[in-house]
Amino acid sequence: MTDEGMKKAYGQLVENGIEALVLIGGDGTFRGAVDFFNRYTIPAIGIPGTIDNDLGGTDFTIGFDTAVNTAMEAIDKIRDTAEAHDRLFIVEVMGRDAGYIAINSGIAGGAEDILIPEEATNIEQVLNKIDNDERRKKTVHIIVVAEGDDFGGAKELQVAITERFPLLDVRSCILGHIQRGGSPTYL
Repeated sequence: MTDEGMKKAYGQLVENGIEALVLIGGDGTFRGAVDFFNRYTIPAIGIPGTIDNDLGGTDFTIGFDTAVNTAMEAIDKIRDTAEAHDRLFIVEVMGRDAGYIAINSGIAGGAEDILIPEEATNIEQVLNKIDNDERRKKTVHIIVVAEGDDFGGAKELQVAITERFPLLDVRSCILGHIQRGGSPTYL
């Protein structure tokens, strides 16, 4: 990312007779490759590897399926706790600018609501749905929220729900970077 670092990398490439690069990464990796090419004219091929699945021209990026499966496993385990203790859980998944992880893991995990950055959150609609479920004696709720949701994420949502439903046991779980690791899947 620095001039000194790029110069050192270029020296290593020349010293080892490397004439081109194959890069697996996301936005930062590809922007760096463009900068590197503009300085040293080393060609590069980019293979999209971002858990966000937000690059055009591909169905799934490397890492997306693993991230969704990791989130799904967590949601399944959280649902067990929610059922045992009659709780509402808010599960925050990664997705600062894209809600693909939230949508896919939320649907697969049977979430009652999914909040994503691409769509403005109508908090009254979310609260009314919880109210309707409570009147029907539905005691288990899972809400999946992408970290980039415009309402502010799991903690802010927890505050809003608790203010409206003070007797409801509301918990939030922020999965964070746990979604970025794990065993690869076949997709």
